[in-house]
Amino acid sequence: MSDIVRMLRLPADLTGLRRENGTPTWQRAANCLGVDPDLFFPERGGSTREAKEVCRGCVVREECLQYALDNSEKFGIWGGLSERERRRLRRRRNGTPYSVGQAS
Repeated sequence: MSDIVRMLRLPADLTGLRRENGTPTWQRAANCLGVDPDLFFPERGGSTREAKEVCRGCVVREECLQYALDNSEKFGIWGGLSERERRRLRRRRNGTPYSVGQAS
């Protein structure tokens, strides 16, 4: 089962996200909706460029990234960042809320 499918099955109180019909509401507005999930989980050493391009300009990028940070997602591109980039961000963050403008 993919991480995305597992995420959709988490109770709302674990994610902090509002749900309608079992789906977090922010996901319905995501650029990646309907895109092959494998794009966001490249093989080790594989390119992340295409996945990050899908994320660029996404209106729910912050919500997606915040979900990944809150849930310590270990794999994949979330909110336009790889796991390595998310680890770096967590180290810098020190409890302050993340803003998409901080990535880069």
